[in-house]
Amino acid sequence: MIGVKVSDVMTRDPITIRPDTNLFDCARKMVKKKVGSLLLVNNKKLVGFISRKDILWALVKKSKQDLTKIKAIEISPRKIATTKPSATVQEALAKMKTLKFQTLPVIFEGNLVGMVTVRDILSFNPEIYPELKEFDEIREESDKLKRVKKAKLIREGVCEQCGNYDVLYMVHGNLICENCKDKI
Repeated sequence: MIGVKVSDVMTRDPITIRPDTNLFDCARKMVKKKVGSLLLVNNKKLVGFISRKDILWALVKKSKQDLTKIKAIEISPRKIATTKPSATVQEALAKMKTLKFQTLPVIFEGNLVGMVTVRDILSFNPEIYPELKEFDEIREESDKLKRVKKAKLIREGVCEQCGNYDVLYMVHGNLICENCKDKI
């Protein structure tokens, strides 16, 4: 993979939408095209990025509003991480790892020319799987740490999950032991 450029593995025709498209239409297009994200493009210029997580966030946070009234650009992140077609696959993977993203839009001379995903890279050369497995393990550990911070040490007693006597933590309203907490 040394010397392989992003332009060699990227998707050249990524799925795009206009920035003023409503979230309902975005969700419909994601389902129809079987993709997890869409690029917001205006005259070949990347102006935003929307993912399934963004739409779910809008469903929860803006539940009183109809999804047909919320524009994609309204919930798109302001800063978008991108890469160049001349960047190496290692550089793109390192950026994805650092930012915990699975996709990067590819920009050349200010215009969107493609998108590179972890799947694109894997499809090109599956030998790099160990690096991607490490990427997933780092993300999983990060998620576990967030859950552990939310769990509060209460006292010793009987775990509501497994019935063992141990040090208990309050997790989602239940008193559970460390073993059961790690399984969540």
